[in-house]
Amino acid sequence: MEPDLKNQRARLIVEAMLTAQSMSRAVSACASTGCAGSGGQERRPRALGNPLGDISAHFNPAMTLAFALRGDMGWVMTGVSWAVQFGAADLGSLLARAFFGVPGNLAATMPPPGRSWQAAGFEAILTFGLVLMVLNLADGPKLNGPLVPLAVGAYIMAWGTMGGPFEGASMNPARSFGPDLARGDLSTWWVYLVSPVVGAVVAVGTARVLRGPPTAQEASAAVGTPLDRSA
Repeated sequence: MEPDLKNQRARLIVEAMLTAQSMSRAVSACASTGCAGSGGQERRPRALGNPLGDISAHFNPAMTLAFALRGDMGWVMTGVSWAVQFGAADLGSLLARAFFGVPGNLAATMPPPGRSWQAAGFEAILTFGLVLMVLNLADGPKLNGPLVPLAVGAYIMAWGTMGGPFEGASMNPARSFGPDLARGDLSTWWVYLVSPVVGAVVAVGTARVLRGPPTAQEASAAVGTPLDRSA
């Protein structure tokens, strides 16, 4: 039990550090280059690498939901992960606001005026593709092999480039919540909460049809098991 708790604690620490860092870097990029517009279309570092790669971290509540629905994670750990992800995103955004003010709406993702439902549908499709890719390429929540993170990063970059100017192409409820909270406007956040949830749920169902239930190795990896260094 003690090693499991240690591994889970390590995963949560990595999750918090890298999520907060990602949000701070997104807002600082806006502060230096500008990213005004309805989509908040700065090139966000959402494909941020994990320097502690043998300790899994999702960075994304939609991805964590997918692993929980697939049965890889318990719901208690899922809830704690969500709290860490949202809390770290909030902290990163608030720190960036303290340093840089509110230029570019703090890299917020916003649908075009009067097109919230269209943006929601587009966001759901993008999240569906992202989650389905990760579920089919990952061993649990860990991306194995040097080329797999590049594939996920390429997906995010491609759709971020195309979808960013429209509605932000967030694919991550925490990434959208942090800037909205920091700037005091949550009026359109529902788009970036409901859509990723719908996309993740549909992706999990599709992955189960394509691949069947997860293996024991995948389920074990989902709680964040680092490499065994005792060998």
